[in-house]
Amino acid sequence: MNFQQLEYIIAIDQYRHFVKASEKSNVTQATLSMMIKKLEEELNIKIFDRSKKPVVPTEIGEKIIKQAKLIVHEANRLFEIVDDGKSEVTGELKIGIIPTLSPYLLPAFINPFLKKFPKIRLVISELTTQEIVAKLEHQQLDAGILATPLHKNSIMENHLFYEEFVVYASRKEKLLKKKYIMAADIDINKLWLLEEGHCLRSQVINLCELKNQERTFSQLNFEAGSIETIIRLVESNQGITILPFLAISGMTTKQKKNIRHFKNPAPVREISIVTYHHFSKERLITALKNEILLSIPQELKHQKKNEVIRIK
Repeated sequence: MNFQQLEYIIAIDQYRHFVKASEKSNVTQATLSMMIKKLEEELNIKIFDRSKKPVVPTEIGEKIIKQAKLIVHEANRLFEIVDDGKSEVTGELKIGIIPTLSPYLLPAFINPFLKKFPKIRLVISELTTQEIVAKLEHQQLDAGILATPLHKNSIMENHLFYEEFVVYASRKEKLLKKKYIMAADIDINKLWLLEEGHCLRSQVINLCELKNQERTFSQLNFEAGSIETIIRLVESNQGITILPFLAISGMTTKQKKNIRHFKNPAPVREISIVTYHHFSKERLITALKNEILLSIPQELKHQKKNEVIRIK
């Protein structure tokens, strides 16, 4: 048994296809198949059921693969511990970030961070919360930047800040006559939402208690894939939406006149850096966290947990 064989069975488990696994592992299919066959012979078991399409692990194979992931992860930690112990902050950091945060947060901190730490390589992917958690658990990401809590025992959450929700309304909405808004003021029949899969959608639904209300019939029921699309829909078709505070940063002066804040205590979402348990790149994460906190608006830096309503 060797380390390479363990990596190969992990690759097959991930892709459920010998050809794809061999391509991702940069070996021929024949080599990969031979190495796995030798491992199965050594252990005197079948790790994969090759009669199934796609290929699936056997019952004992699932246990072997789970242990293989732990072994490979712990072995890789040795290199991470060495890198983390060096006086200079270096290394690669693979990050996932949710779509409702990335357009506003990434431009604020990326360039200052890379200038300050020229020997760090950032690999950033825009992913949903579910995708980030799955990739963290499979060690395909080092960290995620998303809304918490996740209520996952395998994930560690490192709080960054609380991001206030604000209301964005069409110029014709009576809502704009108010200085401050309450959730009860929002007409759900005029509310534009993101499509399924976005955590912001769930938070808005919980804020407005939409699960307990019914919408009246409408000719148009469109769920947008991005915050920018929702903003355009509000402007062209009237109605209202609820946005995270950082989305205001790219707005024009004219657009900002259509923003209204909620009455205190403000509803917020908690933004955190999350990592998988036994994560070793502490210095990289600390450097990233510090740079993010330097880049965010002052309004987000001083909010405390007992001064806001956290929407889950």
